[in-house]
Amino acid sequence: MDFSASPEYQLNPFPYYERMRETAPVYYDEQSGSWHVFRYDDVQRALSEYATFSSHMGGDDASGTGQLFSLSLIATDPPRHRQLRSLVTQAFTPKAVDALAPRIAGLTDELLEGIADRGSADLIKALAYPLPVIVISELMGIPAQDRERFKRWSDVIVSQTRAGSASEDHTAANMEMTEYFLALIDERRSRPGQDLISTLLAAEIDGQKLTVPELLGFCALLLVAGNETTTNLIGNAVLCLAENPGTMERLLREPALIPQTIEEVLRFRSPVQSMYRLTVAETTLGDEVIPAGAPIVAWIGSANRDERQFQRPAEFDVDRGHNRHLAFGHGIHFCLGAPLARLEARIVLEALLARLPGLSLEQGVHLERMDSTIVYGVKALLVSWQPA
Repeated sequence: MDFSASPEYQLNPFPYYERMRETAPVYYDEQSGSWHVFRYDDVQRALSEYATFSSHMGGDDASGTGQLFSLSLIATDPPRHRQLRSLVTQAFTPKAVDALAPRIAGLTDELLEGIADRGSADLIKALAYPLPVIVISELMGIPAQDRERFKRWSDVIVSQTRAGSASEDHTAANMEMTEYFLALIDERRSRPGQDLISTLLAAEIDGQKLTVPELLGFCALLLVAGNETTTNLIGNAVLCLAENPGTMERLLREPALIPQTIEEVLRFRSPVQSMYRLTVAETTLGDEVIPAGAPIVAWIGSANRDERQFQRPAEFDVDRGHNRHLAFGHGIHFCLGAPLARLEARIVLEALLARLPGLSLEQGVHLERMDSTIVYGVKALLVSWQPA
């Protein structure tokens, strides 16, 4: 099932998903030993029925990344998941996130100020990449001078989802990241601040503090979830708008449509295309009996294009109502950072429409997907506009 090797598939996997929904909606890949699930109802069930489809990951990943994630929220089941999630929920409530809006708007303006007079730029490099990195770094108390390293480690983790096994560079980056976070945890233990790491250090579950591996798991998860997905949500949004003539002009006239436009971007080009699960017991998905202990790949990107759930799913429609996409997951693992990602995307789109008139893709530029089969976004997005 090495369909992901071709550049055409990487940028446009959606026709492949459509074929699989019709011909093999629950597919066993003998080469990897994994089951692949493509239809909305089955994907939703795999994501939400934790008693049957476990999120627990083994810690035998030679790269070290699997070990870092194995004790994080994304890889635990109840009751531990519920306990861990409760510790960080307060930092990501709508009220707490809304309080970040002025800072996010200010950062967006600063970043746009640096390019507004140019008339062209790589929007990923100039805005979509640095903004989420700065926001999550400040939340975690990462010093400004370390942000570049922070982003590089994040890129390494995401690229491992394509590489499959760890290269020397990956292993070195994982060790470097682990050592950095261990030192930061020690520093916050002796000199606590107002940041999220200090909050987690002080937190207790049933009278017990988090273990160091659990703290490292949180750091790794926040590092990736806090910037990679938002970077790609912003990039994918601009790509969707640029491909649909007249949409930007309409949003400029009707800014109230921006939130539902973001939801349609999340459906149409989901920043996270798939999630992994492991069956706890024998179960049936579709017409297939799946044994206990089987790895499951739930294809979110396919579920969000399922004809059984969405009318005209291959069309990008800003007027689409009742958009029950699965881009942020479903059930107990629904993305904790969803309010922050939505806020950042809304502020960025409002600013782009206001400050970069006539925004469009550069003609004749080849788009290249980032190195990941899980995360979907482009490495660069060259755009032009009419400078003031």
